[in-house]
Parts: sequence; structure tokens; C-alpha cells
Amino acid sequence: MSELTYLLLQIGFLLLLWFFVFSVVYSLRADLFGVKVRKMPDAAPAAAPAAAAAATATSRPASAPAPQKGGKATVDAVSRIVITSGPKAGLELPLGDEPLTIGRSSESGLVIRDDYTSSHHARLLLWGEQWMIQDLDSTNGTSHDGVRVSTPVPVIVGAPIKVGATTFELRK
Repeated sequence: MSELTYLLLQIGFLLLLWFFVFSVVYSLRADLFGVKVRKMPDAAPAAAPAAAAAATATSRPASAPAPQKGGKATVDAVSRIVITSGPKAGLELPLGDEPLTIGRSSESGLVIRDDYTSSHHARLLLWGEQWMIQDLDSTNGTSHDGVRVSTPVPVIVGAPIKVGATTFELRK
């Protein structure tokens, strides 16, 4: 075998090894820092706040049932989120009108550091007068009142919501 062929084989092998190293580093980066999360579309442009407020108050997801009295979490009824079990058990957070992202990422509103929680795991959002829980395509899923969430579902006051190894609930 000529020296040129041997040199080309060595260079090809080195390139193959570097390709492997870069693919491992890329995979680790995606696991540690997560991937981009889809944003919920806005109800209306910012130029028409009155129309946006009216549209938000009457809109709800197509798959969710109409809000009912007695048990459903409405804006007036819910003031806080309470972690009942997990690494941060006993922690209480006040709820505003803004969506609350839950996950391992430091960008999340509620940061939960455990191996069973994704970087951007779930989102609590206000949809009209109703609090909804939405799973953000997490690996281990999100459950509400013992049922796995696949689409945004209305949150029942006091019903357990499980994200990874942490359980929390909305309270008045």
C-alpha cells in the first residue's frame, strides 16, 4: 500500500472520529439546554386591546369542555399554586394572568430540578376565564387528576397535577 493511500485513510478516519465527537456534543447540548418551545398564538394584535380582551374572554380550545361552576379553576377562584410533593414540597407561588412554564430550564417560571422533568415540561395558562394545563411534548408526560394530558385541559381546583416527580395543585 502506498504512503499516499495510507495518509488518506488516516485523514478519513480522523474526520470520522471528529464527526462522532461533534454529534455527541450536539446531543448533550440539546439535552442540557432543551429545544425551542412552540409559543401559543396571540388572540389578537396589540393594536386592539379591547377586541383582544373580548376575544380572550370568550375563546377556549376546541377540545376542552365549556367551563362549569363548582370545581373548575376560574380567574377569581384561583390565587396560588401549591407544591404538595416532590423536591420543593410546601412551596406556594402566587398566580397572575401570565402563563407559567414548568420545567428544568432556568427560563421556566417554576423550575423543577429532577431527572423526570423535561427542560420545558408543561405550561399553565389562562384561556378566557379558565386555567388550562398544557403538556409541552415532554418525555414523561403531564397528568391532571390521574389522567395524562395530551391537549390543553381545564384545571380543577384542588386536583393534583403531576410533572415529573413533583405534584402540585391550584388553590383559592
